[in-house]
Amino acid sequence: MSPNSNNDDLSNSQNEENALWSIVGYLLSGLLIWGGIGWGFDQWLGTTYFLLVGLLLGAGASLYLVWLRFGRD
Repeated sequence: MSPNSNNDDLSNSQNEENALWSIVGYLLSGLLIWGGIGWGFDQWLGTTYFLLVGLLLGAGASLYLVWLRFGRD
């Protein structure tokens, strides 16, 4: 085992950890932003369904962005 392979393992593990945190960030931000927009519409219009629509839209958009960034290898 060469000294560089240990550095490669650490670098690869760091890249995987960064990718994991990026995925979590995408998912949370999509839910928070689009859910917040839906909540705002519900408050403004006096309805109850835009929050659900916003959460679903945010989840779908987040999953699509994760797939674009990490899933097309």
